[in-house]
Amino acid sequence: MSQTYRLNGKGRIDRSQPLTFTYDGKSYTGYHGDTLASALLANGVKLVGRSFKYHRPRGIMTAGSEEPNALVQLGEGNRTEPNTRATMVELFDGLSASSQNCWPSVKFDLQSINQKFAKLFPAGFYYKTFMFPSSWWEPVYEKIIRNAAGLGKSPMERDPDSYAQKFAHCDVLIVGGGPAGLAAALAAGRTGARVILADEQNELGGSLLSDDAQIDGKPALEWVAEAMAELEALEDVTVLRRTTVSGYYDYNYLTALERVTDHLGPQDDDSMPRQRFWKIRAKRVVLAQGAIERPLVFADNDRPGIMLASALRIYINRFGVLPGREIVVFTNNDTAYKTALDAKAAGARDVTVVDLRDNPKGALVKAAEDAGIRVFKGYAVVATSGKHAVNACEIAKLGEDNRTIVSDTTALPCDILAHSNGWNPTVHLWSQARGKLNWDEAQQCFVPGFAGPWKPVSAGSGNGAFALKDCLSQGYATGAAAAKAAGFGSGDVPATPATDDIEYGAMRMVWTVPGKKPLGHGKAKHFHDHQNDVVASDIHLAAREGYISVEHLKRYTTTGMGTDQGKTSNVNALAIMAEIRNAAIPEVGTTTFRPPYTPVTFGAITGQNRNELFLQKRTTPMHKAHLDAGAVFEDVGDWKRPWYFPQGKETMDEAVMRECRQVRESVGMLDASTLGKIDIQGKDSAEFLNWIYTNKWDNLKPGRARYGLMLNEHGMVFDDGVTTRLADDHFHMTTTTGGAARVLGWLEEWSQTEWPKMDVYFTSVTEQWAVCTITGPKSRALLSELTSLDLDPETFPFMAMQEGTVAGAPARVYRISFTGDLAYEINVPARYGLHVWNALREAGRKHDLCLYGTETMHVLRAEKGFIIVGQDTDGTVTPMDLGMNWIVSKKKDDFLGRRSFARSDTAREGRKQLVGLLTQDPNFVLPEGAHVVEDVKPKPPMKTLGHVTSSYYSPNVGRSIALALVANGQNRKGETLSVPLMSGRVEKVTITDTVFFDKEGTRTNG
Repeated sequence: MSQTYRLNGKGRIDRSQPLTFTYDGKSYTGYHGDTLASALLANGVKLVGRSFKYHRPRGIMTAGSEEPNALVQLGEGNRTEPNTRATMVELFDGLSASSQNCWPSVKFDLQSINQKFAKLFPAGFYYKTFMFPSSWWEPVYEKIIRNAAGLGKSPMERDPDSYAQKFAHCDVLIVGGGPAGLAAALAAGRTGARVILADEQNELGGSLLSDDAQIDGKPALEWVAEAMAELEALEDVTVLRRTTVSGYYDYNYLTALERVTDHLGPQDDDSMPRQRFWKIRAKRVVLAQGAIERPLVFADNDRPGIMLASALRIYINRFGVLPGREIVVFTNNDTAYKTALDAKAAGARDVTVVDLRDNPKGALVKAAEDAGIRVFKGYAVVATSGKHAVNACEIAKLGEDNRTIVSDTTALPCDILAHSNGWNPTVHLWSQARGKLNWDEAQQCFVPGFAGPWKPVSAGSGNGAFALKDCLSQGYATGAAAAKAAGFGSGDVPATPATDDIEYGAMRMVWTVPGKKPLGHGKAKHFHDHQNDVVASDIHLAAREGYISVEHLKRYTTTGMGTDQGKTSNVNALAIMAEIRNAAIPEVGTTTFRPPYTPVTFGAITGQNRNELFLQKRTTPMHKAHLDAGAVFEDVGDWKRPWYFPQGKETMDEAVMRECRQVRESVGMLDASTLGKIDIQGKDSAEFLNWIYTNKWDNLKPGRARYGLMLNEHGMVFDDGVTTRLADDHFHMTTTTGGAARVLGWLEEWSQTEWPKMDVYFTSVTEQWAVCTITGPKSRALLSELTSLDLDPETFPFMAMQEGTVAGAPARVYRISFTGDLAYEINVPARYGLHVWNALREAGRKHDLCLYGTETMHVLRAEKGFIIVGQDTDGTVTPMDLGMNWIVSKKKDDFLGRRSFARSDTAREGRKQLVGLLTQDPNFVLPEGAHVVEDVKPKPPMKTLGHVTSSYYSPNVGRSIALALVANGQNRKGETLSVPLMSGRVEKVTITDTVFFDKEGTRTNG
């Protein structure tokens, strides 16, 4: 199709580079410099999608990242991306896009029938419907909701693109490249400060890119070009185009998304990333993000062809597109008159201004009237018409009360209806930085107030300064001040160049424009949140139902909860609620702006940390030996751990049974290098451990080890392990394999936040030590052949440690056991791990040494009733629930989690407690997770007493064994309960003690 709405000689597009693209399967043309939105409008495409809830026809409403309507499906196959704003997609040759949230087509969408049942979908309908009958939930309601939910479709294949991350430090970060941001960058950059200037557009200039303003008597874009040339010549200034600063965090830590090659289309190789995620630490931050035009809320204000006045002006002047020939501009302020004048100058057949104000004055109003533009003063748009695009509107005289119509309606044909309700400074990042907002009564908008702890500064229209001269002067002042605060320059402010600003008249605020029928009656809808299909009557309903708190209002109506984060809707919603409550807008309050400012790709957040760099395959120093021995591996966290060592054609069960018997009969060897290991040093180490663990540590002697339970602040088991005192001020802590990082973070958190004065330091040494664990009755004989250490039980008792050599390597040997048999954990520096493993294996041949993996380890520890945190605990288990009262010290005053033992729920009778289970069929192994019940019913629901946590067949016990958490379990020993299974089988179980093997514990000493 030809670009019938393209203007000759206007815009900043490159007409020497024509581009071809497809939308909904049709081929169109555009130019380099277009966005998908401008190219579609140039080709006469106004209908681009359907709305979220009602599936009403929707078109392009804005020209920037605030766009709530024009969300499209971009690309195909593994590169498809849903919910992409057409206004931010730069056109490239071969671009493919399609409408979304419609079926079978955007012009004929079957779900548009929702409009007929709009009364069934008011605010909060999802809380009130799909309740009865309950039997319909899964077969009917859930399917309907799943089919209707969402907008676009996520890709189902692996993302082929690459992404990057960049860490940067600067003295001054400036967000926004409009006149204020450029001025701030010039002032700061000239001092020699390291400056980063980021802007989300492909070229800097902000509002000046679509304006005819003058700076120092010449076109403003000449000043922009000179400013850019100077900034690019400054060595310490970095200019980031196509970069959206998306998050503002503590201590001036900000994140930004740079779209590196999105505008070039899919790349065949990884030489350039698709996007780069910046993590920036700045000494000082200047926010110059500009302002967003506020829409008017009037009847049926969502038809395609209805857009913001500023957007129409951008399409005319920046992109050379006049998307209609009969233009109506509906406004309450002077700025929209610029749009009317530009549309008239661009060749629009008819331009009409409908002004809410009874007597608007000023240079722009006069200029419009002099240009032959009709101006209806004191009128409002009260209705619109058109099936797939607006084709007319009706206007009427507005009463003084702003709520009634006092004249007959007049029809105005139009194919574009532009509207303006004033401007909202972009304060999202300011709020994220914990800054407060003030209400500017004169300009009817929120502006930055108290700066918050990180002290950013705001400049330009983002600070409520809408005149070009004020934008420039604030930009220069904040840039110079930020540089000085960072240690550069004297703070002298450059002279502000001359501008030709126009004085604007006052606005008439009509937050809900009355329609032909009362609000909420008839088919007309007053949309204030276009993305989530929220109308003004929804706010009235929320108020009637008591949801008057701003946070309740947001969640009940879903206002501002779309991907646009309420950029065009929030203030209108607050103002409507304020009118309902007869309160001032500041009394209603504001919602919390959260990062990201605009959506951020998961791939960019992940950056290089994907595939093998995201889920690393960590291997121990003995990994090669495991491969040579034919080990089958399992993933434990990031680690590859031997699961079992099959011989010949052994199945897993056969291999595990053999390993279990052989370990108990002779000696087995396990690679325990993956256990978390933390080195703890400092004179207050013992005192710190007294707080962290439930038992005492200050009385532990050097060279001795102790098992400890770690609780969270709620008194629930958090992790466990053995910690050894190496010296008075030095401990070696072990943790579970999966809990190593979590425990280290836990120690650091309490050290830094609660006990910062304690002299204690933590270092992860997990990968510094390789660990060979040998266990079984012949383990002492095996170790004696490779070490000069005295292994006599009198001198090397259980829970002791000695340092010496093993197989010639320096070693720490711990006599601790996770199997209940005689065992030694041999820790050597990682570089000796493979050597010592092979030496032990060779020496163990005469002792019938058996290599065993994690599955056998689980069986052996379950035989002794030893717990695994995270398997036999679930975050709701106390030491007493585990029958481990003995580990809770009565000799120290306090420890983390202790006071939670006094909570009524923690101390109540009937809590789930760890017990053993013996099945009626000794050969039947219960599935882990199966529920234990007292009364079996033909089908669920039935009251559960608990669940199976660990379950195995034990060749050493000669039957199946299981551990379970059962209500009041420790008082139920000897009782018979039932375990109903998914297959329909019901297995009877007897509750027993948790120790199934060597109940006397004699085997620990060999």
